Amino acid sequence: MGWAEIAVIVIVGLLVFGPDKLPGMAKQAAGLVRTVRRMADNAKNDLGRELGQDFSDVDLSTLDPREVVRRNLLDAPSVSGPSASPATRSDRLLRPGERPPFDTEAT
Repeated sequence: MGWAEIAVIVIVGLLVFGPDKLPGMAKQAAGLVRTVRRMADNAKNDLGRELGQDFSDVDLSTLDPREVVRRNLLDAPSVSGPSASPATRSDRLLRPGERPPFDTEAT
């Protein structure tokens, strides 16, 4: 969120709740965020304690599906050499009128 979004939220909050109730609402929202963070930390600690020593070093952010896709599909392969890229891949541009390669086994 940028400053513009925060300003819009403050203005809408002023219009809806009024200037006298807005500080109390902000205090309640901050308390809610603190409570949710504490609950998430407790859940993470409980999970680590229940799983035992084998999984104590597991980073839960690596289980996020977006992170898995980014790491496996969008990042460059870390392996170098001929096994890093498929042998059938060609990076050259097609000439005008040339048909793209077609794999009959892939369809």
